[in-house]
Amino acid sequence: MSIKENRTKTTDAQAISFHYDLSNEFYELLLCENMLYTCAYYRSAEKTLENAQKDKMDLICKKLRMHSKDSYLDIGCGWGSLAIWASKHYGVNATGVTLSKEQAKWASDWIKREGLSDRCRVLHMDYRDFPLEKKFSKISAIGIIEHIGIANYPSFFKNVRNRLEDDGLFLNHGITCQKFRVETSQNDFLQKNVFPNGELDNITNIMNVMEQERWEILDVENLRLHYAKTCRDWFHNLEEHAEKIRDMVGERIYRIYRLWLVCSSTAFYRGGLGLYQVLLQKFSIKEGKYDNPSTRESIYTQ
Repeated sequence: MSIKENRTKTTDAQAISFHYDLSNEFYELLLCENMLYTCAYYRSAEKTLENAQKDKMDLICKKLRMHSKDSYLDIGCGWGSLAIWASKHYGVNATGVTLSKEQAKWASDWIKREGLSDRCRVLHMDYRDFPLEKKFSKISAIGIIEHIGIANYPSFFKNVRNRLEDDGLFLNHGITCQKFRVETSQNDFLQKNVFPNGELDNITNIMNVMEQERWEILDVENLRLHYAKTCRDWFHNLEEHAEKIRDMVGERIYRIYRLWLVCSSTAFYRGGLGLYQVLLQKFSIKEGKYDNPSTRESIYTQ
């Protein structure tokens, strides 16, 4: 996808609001109770969407090696699901930031109901507005790279790195396209009706920029088929609640989402789209926090 306009904090906020402020009630019907609008992780084909989303959050927390002494930032946190999960199950001091007012309000109410206000918060703000002296030991950006804009990748990865402690870990989770993708009218449809600031790139270029911004790449995993199934499960939710959704958002929005979810699921199945999790470290030459060689065993142990 190609973005032609100049991007600012204001235009980013407007684009996020266009999509995510549609209606919390609508997303309650489309998503499972975890309120996660990103790729789930199916440990088996029999897993429900709800359980697969819980497994996705655990996968991220394990890759980030989370523990109770961590200060954790989730950029573009949505309804706060991952920040709440990390705080509740791993004891971290979690901060989520979102450009959506509706998401921030929802998340804050959820945090209060969970009794986590002492160590978890979701803020309606741009992560770039955090003072540089505020550092985190772990950071994630789940489904954010699609909204950044390819030209802004260097500043994005630099900004994240500047807010991370030395030897801290960052997990980037995002949709990619094929390296030699040809743009079609479908791209224009998505930018106009679904994601006004959406722009996809191939994983090769994304990782090149990561290394140029002095990140060490620790782990790369493609979850493409997991996202194909996630989109299919969202589609089933949409169809199950079709009458309520039509009454809530209108026939046009219902049809747009129906078409988008079918096309997206197909694109992930066929390989036109990918979904990569890349684990990065802010490497320093001093003695680090992670001196022992790591393996993947702990990540995939339930």
